[in-house]
Amino acid sequence: MTEHDDLPNDIDTALRRPLVLTRTGMAAESLVRSFWPFWSVLFVTLAFLMLGLQDHLPLWTVWGLLGAAALGTVWTLVRGIRRFVWPSQSAALARLDATLPGNPILASMDSQAIGAGDAASLAVWKAHQARMIARLKEAKAAEPDLRVSKADPFALRYVALLAFLVAAVFGSVLRVQTVSAMGPTGSDLSSGPTWEGWLEPPRYTGLPSIYLNDITAARLETPEGSRVTLRFYGEVGALSVSETVSNRVSPTATPEDMVQASIETAQEYTVEQSGRLEVEGPGGRAWDIVATPDRAPEVARDGEIEVSYEGEAQIPFTAQDDYGVVQGTARIELALEEVDRRYGLRSDPEPRPVIELPLPMPIAGDRSEFTETLIDNFSEHPWANLPVTISLSVVDEADQMGEAVPDIIDLPGRRFFDPMASAVIDLRRSLLWNRENAGDVALLMRAISHRPDDVFRSSTDFLRMRAIMRRVEALSQVTMTDEQQAEIAQAMWDLAIRFEEGDLDDALERLQRAQDRLSEAMRNGASDQEIAELMQELREATDDYLRQLSRQAQRDAQENPDQEMTQNQNMMEMSQNDLQAMMDRIQELMEQGRMAEAQEALEQLRQMMENMQVTQGQGQQGQSPGEQAMEGLAETLREQQGLSDQAFRDLQEQFNPGQQGQQGQQPGQQPGQQGQGQQQGQGQGQGQGQQPGQGQQPGQQQGQGQNGQGQSLEDSLADRQRSLRQELNRQAQNLPGAGTEEGDAAREALDRAEGAMEGAEDALRENDLAGAIDNQSEAMEALREGMRNLGEAMAQQQQQGQGQQGMAEGADPGQQRDPLGRNVGSNGQIGSNENLLQGEDVYRRARELLDEIRRRSGEGERPAEELEYLERLLDRF
Repeated sequence: MTEHDDLPNDIDTALRRPLVLTRTGMAAESLVRSFWPFWSVLFVTLAFLMLGLQDHLPLWTVWGLLGAAALGTVWTLVRGIRRFVWPSQSAALARLDATLPGNPILASMDSQAIGAGDAASLAVWKAHQARMIARLKEAKAAEPDLRVSKADPFALRYVALLAFLVAAVFGSVLRVQTVSAMGPTGSDLSSGPTWEGWLEPPRYTGLPSIYLNDITAARLETPEGSRVTLRFYGEVGALSVSETVSNRVSPTATPEDMVQASIETAQEYTVEQSGRLEVEGPGGRAWDIVATPDRAPEVARDGEIEVSYEGEAQIPFTAQDDYGVVQGTARIELALEEVDRRYGLRSDPEPRPVIELPLPMPIAGDRSEFTETLIDNFSEHPWANLPVTISLSVVDEADQMGEAVPDIIDLPGRRFFDPMASAVIDLRRSLLWNRENAGDVALLMRAISHRPDDVFRSSTDFLRMRAIMRRVEALSQVTMTDEQQAEIAQAMWDLAIRFEEGDLDDALERLQRAQDRLSEAMRNGASDQEIAELMQELREATDDYLRQLSRQAQRDAQENPDQEMTQNQNMMEMSQNDLQAMMDRIQELMEQGRMAEAQEALEQLRQMMENMQVTQGQGQQGQSPGEQAMEGLAETLREQQGLSDQAFRDLQEQFNPGQQGQQGQQPGQQPGQQGQGQQQGQGQGQGQGQQPGQGQQPGQQQGQGQNGQGQSLEDSLADRQRSLRQELNRQAQNLPGAGTEEGDAAREALDRAEGAMEGAEDALRENDLAGAIDNQSEAMEALREGMRNLGEAMAQQQQQGQGQQGMAEGADPGQQRDPLGRNVGSNGQIGSNENLLQGEDVYRRARELLDEIRRRSGEGERPAEELEYLERLLDRF
């Protein structure tokens, strides 16, 4: 079929649109494959000119490249024209027919070769053609294949396109016409001389560049350090420049040198001072340049220094610069003339490096003016709480420095309220001040630890104190190295922390200590942040105290239920929310500066907590697995403490034979009293000959002396330690809360305790009592941590409405509360007219209550009536 063959009407109707589209696509294929080198060369040439690269190359190089580009353009154009072929209709039909199954176009246009005279054969042929023609209705235009990767395996066409796009974004079409100025001198003369100029401020200023050709004003302000760039086109010498802004003319320059410099075709100046810039010649222009100086940055302290309970200092400062601060430094050095040179500070201090800390800068945003806070903890530094000089400095992009006026302050550090902890910290400072004070430090440590029964909470603290004392005494006779000094200082710091924090397992002691610290902080005018942290410590201590009260009430209920009912008479019910509200009120009074009222409210809270008892909610019979595990761990901890005290008494007996009856008591015992383990060990070891473990709980075997089988003292203690470790292993295997974060943390702590017990057992068998006591101390600390984690897991499982409620003596026994802690009234109705939003900050309290309602409504284990009540509250509010 030729180009001019006409298609039958039925075929032409079905194929008209897809045939046109297929033919157009084939033309596009031919166009792309023929002319892609042409537009690639064209794109590269335009990108070269639009980016202005010709202005930075020698003239002969530019004309050489342009000539090559012109030849390449002509050659690729001729090549494209010769290769381009317009697709014929038959080729389009063949392409379209190849996309259809069975080639229906060719079949519908074909004629019967044989059997044309047979009617049956003719009928079959016509039916076949009819099916082919019907199939033509499904014809769709063939997709063009525009890929030229075989001809361009290195994708040079994309490189050219990318260069053009970059030039279109960052370049200018107007730069193409600058090529005309690079022609022969005769053509320049016909167009006349011209010039271009730019004024670029320093990059750190963030100011835009200025195109001088567009500036008609006579006065122009720009920062110092700006760069002026001028380019002259046309006849050399027709244009020149005169300026007084750069101050770069050499004193030895001759007039000829100055003239030659003024007529150079490309000139650059740096604005160093105010002056005049003038382009002389045809089309010239002049400006009075005002150079604005870059001011040095400024920095100053902004407000008072805040110190947290742990000693973390927050030093606010403000800084500013006309274009932005780059970095800053805080420099802290000892103000020796301000130090009270008494006691351990009488001698000259050892030289120490100045403290230099980088000032925090804003991560994002403007740095021209900002306020930030330097946060660090200097508590362990030798200069903590001593007068120091603090100097702040900042630097800008121009390397200009600004410094604040130095201030003399007391270097912020942690404050110790416990007398023993405070004494240890003072001795530590004396040792760090000058290691020649080691002898005095050791003497004072021996003095304050002379009677340990009255000052040490546990034998472990006393042993640590004595160990540090002996090491300081030994090193005072020789030259103490820096490493030894740092090691002893760290040990004294850890010991002071133990004295300050105390035994956290004793919840009542911790509660009273938290109340005392808060009361003292109010009297001493502590900062708001320190008071807030002490209030948080009081809340945590209250929670621990209530949990232990709850467990004690459960044990009392099991032993004597009747007594519990008697005690529950004449009680006033108080929920944990009420306690929380009381502590919130105390914090609000302190924040308002009403310290007297806050002290009175704190004293009321103290008395109420001392008289508090705990009852359980209805429906709780017996103990949960978590409570049983908690009691078992508490018993194990008590037995481990008794075993540690027995080892401590035995260690004292080794150094002071025959003095055990006077000095072998546990810290805090009266003279003549003996621990339970000691009495039991003496009775059994001297006459009874009872076998270890017979009729006793695990961990309660013989203690002191030798048993009926001739077992040594250390072996007896080691056997008790082994039994205690085995009991702990059994408790850990049955510990509830598996799969929760707190339960897993409790198991990890008990694993550490078991390992420490094993180390104590080995040390006892090796007659290393001091090492055994250290391991036992680690075991007890790990046990306490495990109990805390287990308590947190239990607290999450037990809800406040079903768990503990505080009971303070002296109120109506029939008084009850609804799920929000309100009184229900005398007739037992749900709810009352009691105001929920008491206090000044009613909106904050309302948000807290609404969050609590949402939390409780999502707890499916609550009673159905309570959940319905909470849902009604949420629907209403």
